[in-house]
Amino acid sequence: MGRDVPAMVFTREDRRRYRVKMQACLDAFAQMLREARFETERPQVGLEIELNLVDGSAEPAMRNLDVLESIADPAWSTELGRFNLEINVPPRGLTAGGPDSWESEIRSALNHAEERAGSVGVHLVMVGILPTLRQEDVGEAALSDNPRYRLLNDQIFAARGEDLLIEVSGADRLRTYADTITPEAACTSTQFHLQVSPGEFAGYWNAAQAIAGVQVALAANCPFLFGRELWDETRVPLFEQATDTRPQEIKVQGVRPRVWFGEHWINSVFDLFEENLRYFPALLPLSDEQDPLETLNQGGIPELSELTLHNGTIYRWNRPVYAVAHDRPHVRVENRVLPAGPTVADTLANGAFYYGLTRALVEQDRPVWSRMSFAVAEDNLHAAARQGMEANLYWPGAGEVPVPELVLRRLLPLAHRGLEHSGMDAAWREPLLGIIEQRCVTARNGAVWQREMVHHIEDHDHCSRHEALRRMTAMYIDYMHLNAPVHTWPVD
Repeated sequence: MGRDVPAMVFTREDRRRYRVKMQACLDAFAQMLREARFETERPQVGLEIELNLVDGSAEPAMRNLDVLESIADPAWSTELGRFNLEINVPPRGLTAGGPDSWESEIRSALNHAEERAGSVGVHLVMVGILPTLRQEDVGEAALSDNPRYRLLNDQIFAARGEDLLIEVSGADRLRTYADTITPEAACTSTQFHLQVSPGEFAGYWNAAQAIAGVQVALAANCPFLFGRELWDETRVPLFEQATDTRPQEIKVQGVRPRVWFGEHWINSVFDLFEENLRYFPALLPLSDEQDPLETLNQGGIPELSELTLHNGTIYRWNRPVYAVAHDRPHVRVENRVLPAGPTVADTLANGAFYYGLTRALVEQDRPVWSRMSFAVAEDNLHAAARQGMEANLYWPGAGEVPVPELVLRRLLPLAHRGLEHSGMDAAWREPLLGIIEQRCVTARNGAVWQREMVHHIEDHDHCSRHEALRRMTAMYIDYMHLNAPVHTWPVD
């Protein structure tokens, strides 16, 4: 969905043509799978980080185009809201360049962007939901200028036929309506990409689904929305509700949501793309001129533009990706469950845990997904989003156990093994996974720190909730730049 699209009105003919083209793309994809056309020799990992923009007072800054122009780097792009930007970190081998190279590359890019943003009075924040964001900040005027966002907004509301209900209950309760999809822009995430062979894809996707709840519990960083204290990872229910094309009557009928965990373990990457066509009407029925089957039969590599555009409007928590790079097609798992931040150190620790654990689970003789129901994996995700480090999650052979116990006793050793099998030696693994270990030992992640810091400010200074959020966010930014893992941040 990172593609620019024109502002336009779609006709019935557009939709008919698009449906035909999507089927042709799916047929071409199936043929490519049968003929083993995919890149399998140089597996790579990738990373996207969505960031918030604030002014000198830590309030939202609706300046993404100004900041983007100042950064002047094609790795950066706009996101849905004027207070968002995204960086697409170049793909690489997991162990390429030594233990510090990826961190140095990411920090260098972010520091350069921060310096350039500062020249126009704006600062970058890696956080899952900007704590100082108010509901009035996410109206229609906050939509980015790119026509694709306006078009997506119009199509979602045309499908719904009514305003969006956003309802989340935690320590406080939020119940409000939105007449644009801009509340989705409050959700800023870290997205890990893992390129795999088509034959391995199902195993890695199933493994990613199985650990989604654990990932969220460890990395939760979104306890506040519009001044209310809600879930530890409020981004999960907010994202599910802010892009929902279904009015209530359609929900009751069991129609699937576009923000979707899924409903079963898979046997092939083909299963997911086929489900996309079977279950979801097109939001952006834009067709190009390429005939994918003809291109394939002439020895070329089809872009599968309609298939990939449609896939980009279905927001699976672990999404399949088809892409062509250096004239070779590949598939990858896009892991979308994690919030942004708090630091680059925390981000890379989350990545090491994800990459190591998924590999170890795929290599097990009896896969975890053969011993756990798919519905339980989804329940784990929502329990983790609600309670974070305090959640009890189900794991085969252990039953329902507290997150720290599950990670320390069972999953961290597996993550170490998976990274070792990927060629990462102990000198590199220990510092990264040591951050995850200490989060569990201290039971502290970004959500815990934010919540405790706000309560401390409120109790000590007797100020308003928004002022406490503003001060907390200013301190968050300072600690973020120090790059000390969040479990070490003080509350004082």
